Amino acid sequence: MKEQMVITMKSVLLLCILICAASAVPAEHREKASETAGDALPKEDMAAAPEPVMEEMMVNNVPEDPVPVARTVPVSDEAGAPEAAFNYCPDGWFSHNFRCFLFVNSPKSWHTAEEHCNSLGGNLASVSNPREYNFLQQLTQTGGQSIAWIGGFYLQDRWLWIDREGFYYTNWWSLNTPSSNPCIYLRTNSGWANTSCGGVYRFICSKNPFKCAAS
Repeated sequence: MKEQMVITMKSVLLLCILICAASAVPAEHREKASETAGDALPKEDMAAAPEPVMEEMMVNNVPEDPVPVARTVPVSDEAGAPEAAFNYCPDGWFSHNFRCFLFVNSPKSWHTAEEHCNSLGGNLASVSNPREYNFLQQLTQTGGQSIAWIGGFYLQDRWLWIDREGFYYTNWWSLNTPSSNPCIYLRTNSGWANTSCGGVYRFICSKNPFKCAAS
């Protein structure tokens, strides 16, 4: 009887050992299988901190200037002052109203002065409006003079400009007999006047840098 009980207890103990061993093996295999599956997953499927990568991509793809900067200078101001944008006159010349002007501080007769301006690619200056005349007055004053030849002359009963501009604006301070005083000179403190072309004065040359030369 005792022997049967011992055998039975041994059998139960052996059975328990087998059950424990059986239950332990799958758990170990499950851990290994889980690790193996994790190693086999593609990198893009793993949650290996994707947010920093996305943030870096977003920063790299942002334009350098994503927001347009508002213009601080009115368009009218820019269009009204093209001379400030670039210098289109030769050295020593002054730009005004799309023309170039040069005060020559060397006294010459009207005809000799015109020849000198021709050699520089221009003519004695014409005047088209009060602002332009005021500019030429200031240019003459800058040269330390009070009078200067400009390009007006009298021919065939009418006044003309030597550069072929229309003689529409007039600013006479004194009008002497045109036939004997056919050349015009500028005065810095008043309007212009006419005198003999043989007098020697400083003079102002002008040229249009955008005008094609006559063939």
